[in-house]
Amino acid sequence: MFRKRNLTLVALALSLGIFAAGCKKKTPVAPPPPPPAPVETTKPAPTPPAPVVSSFSAEPTTIQRGQSSTLRWEVSGAVNSVSIDNAIGTVQNTGNRRVFPNDSTTYTLTASGPGGSTTSSVTVTVAAPPPPPPPPAPTGVRGTVESRLSSDVQDAYFDYDKSDIRGDARDVLSRDAAAIKSILTDFPNAVIVVEGHCDERGSADYNLGLGDRRAEAAKDFLVNMGIPADRLKTISYGKERPVCTESNESCWQRNRRAHFSPGQ
Repeated sequence: MFRKRNLTLVALALSLGIFAAGCKKKTPVAPPPPPPAPVETTKPAPTPPAPVVSSFSAEPTTIQRGQSSTLRWEVSGAVNSVSIDNAIGTVQNTGNRRVFPNDSTTYTLTASGPGGSTTSSVTVTVAAPPPPPPPPAPTGVRGTVESRLSSDVQDAYFDYDKSDIRGDARDVLSRDAAAIKSILTDFPNAVIVVEGHCDERGSADYNLGLGDRRAEAAKDFLVNMGIPADRLKTISYGKERPVCTESNESCWQRNRRAHFSPGQ
């Protein structure tokens, strides 16, 4: 009985202990920390593009010194300034300008803006001026009959004691014929004298005759070349009018000649 009572008390004590344990206040669990606030980031503003040179030209691209060319340009986009070198300087975004370069010149346009700068170039070529036109042909008659004979007509030379036209004299007289025709055309009333000359050897009378034959031979040759016979006269001076007075063959050859002078 006593033992049963003790068992009952023990059981009761255990029950109270369990109950007390169950009623003991529980310690609350701390809540988890809140997540960190998001960090806000600011994106930089986009960089604007550099200006665009839509067009830059020269019209015309080739000129002669003293002429002009026209520069034309157009710039678009974000632009702070537009300039052209070679003393032109700052210009509007769109425009034109006449230029007068003395030599071939390259013009460079520079467009600047927040996004950078852009350049464009054009070249104006300056060509050498054309040569001046030739002077007009003289309209009046050149010189006098005497000056034209002196400058345009040559003497024809002969062999010793001969009056026939030798080879070199033929060439000379052929050129003389063309010159004499021109002179007679410019001076319609002129008459040309064909003079016959000799060297110092032989008598005066003989040389007068020889000089006459030489003058006639030269005249006949010119007439055959188309010179009117009535525009030519002959005269013999023999050995009276030498151009050289030394006694040697070189000097004598210069005196054996047909010479031409204006008639009176």
